[in-house]
Amino acid sequence: MPGNHDQRSRSARGATIHGCAQSGDLLGLQRRLQENPSLLNARNAVMAQTPLHVAAGYNTTSIVKFLLEWKGPEKVELEAKNMYGETPLHMAAKNGCSESARLLLIHGASLEAKANNGMTPLHLAVWNALRAEDCITVSTLLDYNADCSVKDNEGMTPLSHLLEGAGNEKLQGLLCRHMEEQRKRKTIESCSEAKAKMAEFEAAISYVVGLQELKVQLHRWARGMLFDEKRRALGLSIAPRRPPHMAFLGNPGTGKTMVARVLGKLLHMVGILPTDKVTEVQRTDLVGEFVGHTGPKTRRKINEAEGGILFVDEAYRLIPMQKADDKDYGLEALEEIMSVMDSAQLNLLKFCIAK
Repeated sequence: MPGNHDQRSRSARGATIHGCAQSGDLLGLQRRLQENPSLLNARNAVMAQTPLHVAAGYNTTSIVKFLLEWKGPEKVELEAKNMYGETPLHMAAKNGCSESARLLLIHGASLEAKANNGMTPLHLAVWNALRAEDCITVSTLLDYNADCSVKDNEGMTPLSHLLEGAGNEKLQGLLCRHMEEQRKRKTIESCSEAKAKMAEFEAAISYVVGLQELKVQLHRWARGMLFDEKRRALGLSIAPRRPPHMAFLGNPGTGKTMVARVLGKLLHMVGILPTDKVTEVQRTDLVGEFVGHTGPKTRRKINEAEGGILFVDEAYRLIPMQKADDKDYGLEALEEIMSVMDSAQLNLLKFCIAK
């Protein structure tokens, strides 16, 4: 009997911190961390997993709790990824360890984290539920509002994987109910945001004096964009809108540049543009001095304005004079601008042409 006790003691002393995490040997794990605190987030061979990965995957909840509440100089890496891009929550989900999953979620583990194949913890929990015929881990993730509509690298949602496998009415019903609840919640949030944005838009546009036709057009764009947001929240597929480019005609001093600046702020406010940046250019900013210089020069300005508005002031100066002996490259700049106006190459770039 004493010999067996000595053998177990030697085995415990020789176990790695990952072995302690797997077996639930809390005393052994505490001892190793006291000796070397840097082992807290140490990676094991081959799988590159931390002790928290191992403990979560084997549902040794006492170890998971201890690691999450560790008070040492270094904090546990809650979102550490193994060689497959899986976090500790992924490990708990794919092995049906609902208690460990709940502990991780209480401490702020990300439900949106994706593995290398694009799967979230909910994807893996569904796979485990199909195999084990147990929905507890799926239910735990849904209690914390895991997104049922997120897609993996193959474009499949957790429900898509379920429909491909053997029938499981309980699991399917659970996911469908939560998808409907999430869709309703997103719709309500989208409507609230749309009302707030529209009120902000109305307040901002009230400072523009006159220009009634422009205001009507801006209202039309704003309402259309906000309605698109509501439709997307309902799960409808909405085609992207055509970029609302503009041409301003008017004598010098009539406020064309000022309106373009206000327009940038308004379009950003209602979500048409990601930024309110307005890049103002003239002929000298676009046209080069020799063959092959104008195209790249114009393209640089277009790239600089990406995400906002490119305001071309006095655009009429880009049209070459009707003289055969002149070498004017303004037309090349116009062609470069026209080539990207209706393309999706740039991120929501709008053009304002002033004449």
